[in-house]
Amino acid sequence: MDDSHSANERNIQELFNLSGRVALVTGGGGHLGSAMCRALAEAGASVVVTSRDAARARDIAQSLPQLGSALHHGIALDHMQPDSLEASFQQAIALAGSVDTLVNNGHEALSADWTTVTADEFSRQLGNATGYFALARLVRDHAVLRKTPASIVLLGSMYGVVGSYPDVYAGVSIANPVAYQVLKGGIIQMARHLAVYWAKDGVRVNCLSPGPFPGPKVPAELIERLRTKSPLARMGTPEELKGAIVFLASDASSYVTGQNLIVDGGWTAW
Repeated sequence: MDDSHSANERNIQELFNLSGRVALVTGGGGHLGSAMCRALAEAGASVVVTSRDAARARDIAQSLPQLGSALHHGIALDHMQPDSLEASFQQAIALAGSVDTLVNNGHEALSADWTTVTADEFSRQLGNATGYFALARLVRDHAVLRKTPASIVLLGSMYGVVGSYPDVYAGVSIANPVAYQVLKGGIIQMARHLAVYWAKDGVRVNCLSPGPFPGPKVPAELIERLRTKSPLARMGTPEELKGAIVFLASDASSYVTGQNLIVDGGWTAW
C-alpha cells in the first residue's frame, strides 16, 4: 500500500465541499443558471440568487436545498446597469455576510444577426462583458479586504472558441449573432487576463463555456440540426453543467486559473 501521500491531504468529498461558503449567481432564474444554483447549494454553499426580477430570484432561492447552516437569498441585480452593481453587491453582503464565489451567468440576449444588427445593438451586446468585469472586480476587492481567497467563474460559450455553421440556422432561425460570438470570445480572454493579474490576491478566475444546451423555446428542427454537429449526437441538459460549476467553485480546482472549461459534447473537438 502506498502511504506516500501527505497526512494533510484532503479527500475528494472535502475538496468539493462548499459548506461555509457563499456563492453569488447572476441570472440564477434561467435555464442554466437555476441548475448551477442547485449544484452549488447541493455542495453545501449558501447561494445568493440574482435576477432582474427580485421575486423570481427569491422563489429560486427558496426552492434550493439547504445543507447544514446554509442560507439562501434572492435579490434583484441587472449586470447591464453597471452603476447599480455596487448597491446590489452590498445588498448581497448585507444578507449573506460575504461572497466567496461569483458566477457571472446573466445574459441579455440579442435577436439580430449580422444581416440586421445595428451599431448600437452590437455595442449593447458587448455591455454584458462590462457587467461581468464590474462584478468580478467587486468580488476581487471584497476578497482582498477580507484577506480570503475567491473563485470567479465567467460564462463563455463554445461560440467564443469556434464559429457557427451557417447551414444549421438557414431557413429555421437567424444566424447566431456575430456580436454574441465577439462577446463570448472576449469573456474567455477576460478570464485569462484577470487570472494573471489577480493570482497574487488569491483570486482565481476561470471561464465555463457551454456547448448546445437549448432551452424549451428552441425550434425542434434547429435542435435536430445542432444534434448532427455533436460527436455525442445529442444536446446537453442543464444538470450536465452542475459538476463543472462545483469543480470551478471549490478547492477541487485550487490550482486552476485562467482556463476555459468547455462542456459541449465534443462540438469543438472536430
